[in-house]
Amino acid sequence: MKKIRIPPLLLTGILALLMWLLSTVTWIIPMPESIRLISASIPLAVGAVFTLGGVMAFRVARTTVDPRTPEKASALVTSGVYRYSRNPMYVAFALFLLAWAIYLAAPWSLGGVAGFVLFMDRLQIPAEEQALESLFGDDFRRYRERVRRWL
Repeated sequence: MKKIRIPPLLLTGILALLMWLLSTVTWIIPMPESIRLISASIPLAVGAVFTLGGVMAFRVARTTVDPRTPEKASALVTSGVYRYSRNPMYVAFALFLLAWAIYLAAPWSLGGVAGFVLFMDRLQIPAEEQALESLFGDDFRRYRERVRRWL
């Protein structure tokens, strides 16, 4: 499988910019900024929990956080938020994009969230999982059977 080398954080930033640009030329839902802020704060806060939980679990395991080099993983992390999702940081990035779409109040900007999930699910994650399976074998296969890719 071809390895994808786009850093997910960079992809998130690019999509956020495209979502904003789209919001400037498409229909937006008229609502007060305070409502948009409050509504966007919920997925933003949940995403922050997933991000921090994921990074902390990797730090405790003393393994790489860089998804571009999964072959450098020194440990299979299955604790903390990794008990609920094999990709909690990607869940977090999707939630950040959802929060941004809510704040923009531009329904078409939700395409950025969908694009992120599709890209990660079809191109990035399979390459990472292939590397993890070659490194951790049966341990990874059992983990994959027990924990969902997203949520």
